[in-house]
Amino acid sequence: MSATLSGKLVVALSSRALFDFEEENQVFEHGNDRDYMALQRERLEIPARPGVAFALARKLLDVRLGTQATDPSLVEVVILSRNDPVSGMRVFRSVRHYGLRIDRGVFTRGEAPWRYLRPLHAHLFLSAHSSDVRAALSAGVPAALVYPRSAHASDAHPNEIRIAFDGDAVLFSDEAERVFQSLGLEAFHRHEVDHADQPLPDGPFKPLLTALQRLRAAPTMRLRTALVTARSAPAHERAINTLMNWGVEVDEALFLGGLPKAEFLREFEPDFFFDDHTGHLASAAAVVPCGHVASGVHNEGNPGGLL
Repeated sequence: MSATLSGKLVVALSSRALFDFEEENQVFEHGNDRDYMALQRERLEIPARPGVAFALARKLLDVRLGTQATDPSLVEVVILSRNDPVSGMRVFRSVRHYGLRIDRGVFTRGEAPWRYLRPLHAHLFLSAHSSDVRAALSAGVPAALVYPRSAHASDAHPNEIRIAFDGDAVLFSDEAERVFQSLGLEAFHRHEVDHADQPLPDGPFKPLLTALQRLRAAPTMRLRTALVTARSAPAHERAINTLMNWGVEVDEALFLGGLPKAEFLREFEPDFFFDDHTGHLASAAAVVPCGHVASGVHNEGNPGGLL
């Protein structure tokens, strides 16, 4: 019987998302790939430090197996990296050092790895390479550009996966955001009240939220999600009605009306937070792990995403 990832939550991580390879990356950026490969080879026996997505991966893998030995795996974490195969050896040795159950990896030595997301049927791709993230989003895969130097996840909730999402242009489309950008707040509220019973179109991260919803039924899964949005009443109703229409749940909904998100995220303590707005992420990265979703009107005309 051939192996299959069918029915699993598949999360693809670049090596820089899972581990802290920023020092080695500086050698690559200011030298060449041969120098980088040589350095990684020299450090084969030195485990890499955990990266920004390490806590999320570890928690997902802790609930990988069901309640019985015969249950199918719930989650698959795969390395999807621009690293070369030699450097990939250090990645897998670091995986083994930390006891992570990751046994699949793709290493492309500089070529775009995102094209392998389709055969992996990935529900999430986290990378430190902006063009790969944008290509993945264009292909319909939820993807985010990690902030490698952002704060790491709190260890206050070791047995619970906690994920926070922005709403417009992340879980939902940027339809309403475009109204706000072009016509202002009053027109935005009027538009949302008039369309309160009409579900918002899907955003790029709806497939991930839907996949997480399926995991809620697993006895071993402890998952807490939050919607953290600049919306406020009365625009909150359309957001909640949309989630109800989709048949998905979030545990917390923070309608902040434009208040800075960082302090609220500090209290929620997510293992990861996803937002399309770099202004929100600039402050949030100081307190929680963050990913930039290069989607919607805020990211038009900005190919690099973080610039």
